[in-house]
Amino acid sequence: MTCLHGRHLKPLLLAGLNGENWRLADYVGRGGYAALKRVLTEKIPPEKVIDEVKASGLRGRGGAGFPTGLKWTFMPKNYGGQKYLVCNSDEGEPGTFKDRDILRYNPHAIIEGMVLAAYAMGATVGYNYIHGEIWAEYVRFEEALDEARAAGFLGENILGSGVSFQLHAFHGYGAYICGEETALLESIEGKKGQPRYKPPFPANVGLYGQPTTINNVETLASVPFILNMGGEQFAALGKGNSGGTKIFSVSGDVELPGNYEVPMGTPFAKLLELAGGVRGGKKLKAVIPGGSSSPVVTAEVMMDTDLDYDSIAKAGSMLGSGAVIVLDETRCMVKSLLRLAYFYYEESCGQCTPCREGTGWMYRVIKRIEEGQGKPEDLDLLVSIADGIQGRTICALGDAAAMPVRSFVQRFRSEFEYHIEHKRCLVPAY
Repeated sequence: MTCLHGRHLKPLLLAGLNGENWRLADYVGRGGYAALKRVLTEKIPPEKVIDEVKASGLRGRGGAGFPTGLKWTFMPKNYGGQKYLVCNSDEGEPGTFKDRDILRYNPHAIIEGMVLAAYAMGATVGYNYIHGEIWAEYVRFEEALDEARAAGFLGENILGSGVSFQLHAFHGYGAYICGEETALLESIEGKKGQPRYKPPFPANVGLYGQPTTINNVETLASVPFILNMGGEQFAALGKGNSGGTKIFSVSGDVELPGNYEVPMGTPFAKLLELAGGVRGGKKLKAVIPGGSSSPVVTAEVMMDTDLDYDSIAKAGSMLGSGAVIVLDETRCMVKSLLRLAYFYYEESCGQCTPCREGTGWMYRVIKRIEEGQGKPEDLDLLVSIADGIQGRTICALGDAAAMPVRSFVQRFRSEFEYHIEHKRCLVPAY
């Protein structure tokens, strides 16, 4: 499901979400590849493309939220060797399912966005790293690549401009850790998907040791729309330093789970209304607003929060990937946290001791609380373990595992205490 409300009434990235109109002819009919044609035929300088993206306020849609135009400037301009562009389609975080819909229903927006980004940064080879647990989307993207090549939008001498860009789809291995950009690069190179030490950063030493920029699917797919409407107009769709629209993957206890494309800064209460409200008319209890790695927020706080980077940070969480997990009054917070903790325990690559040992330790402590064997000191122990993990690992998976634990215990401590004291759940069975 897609919905865009407010000042701009037509969907952008999810414009092709109704059935089979994902092919090249459909995309061109919606204005697709117009931005690429204009940039190449009018010989718009690469730096002007980057300036437009900067003006748009586009921030990385994969979770980090780093300004996209600024990131593009990190690619060395006068480097004489090969430069790479990589699209991160390794969408593996629980609650996140927006990128796979763009791959399914608007793959040419990704291709056009990648060609434009590559032109802006001087990259001539690109890879789209697609999550290993989705196959149909990988096949569809390959079909879209064939269409784009046949039409002259991709490959050698694009549209007779002298600009060339080779783009390849790469099917991953299903490991959550490969969503981390340097682990993704290791995987493309045929090695075990484990994060690299930084620095050096990928912009200097990336894929095969060459300068590389990695962007998320939604980020790159936004670029054609930015260049078509203008950076300032795109920015005006959002709020403050959160420009444009954002796709929120709404799941959990709602009547209409799905993807909703709304302007940045849309109130959470409005998004919940678009998703049909809390399922069964039950009371809202909590929300995880940015994917399973973001801190949980109580219902009272979330209902007064707008969906943009600054507002969610003020509420004590993160916008992250935009995966909104809704929890109603029937949800046991201990059991919910146990499920999340198990995921990160299983998905830790094991490279860093705090993460390798700490994720398992947290999982086992939460498990014994859930099973009625918890101790009063376990709650402070969980926070202590989380503190010992966060900020002490090569990549952010350790942080992703620690933040939910800390926030669940801190914001729903009484429910954990009830579990420990009464050896059962506070939430009545429905």
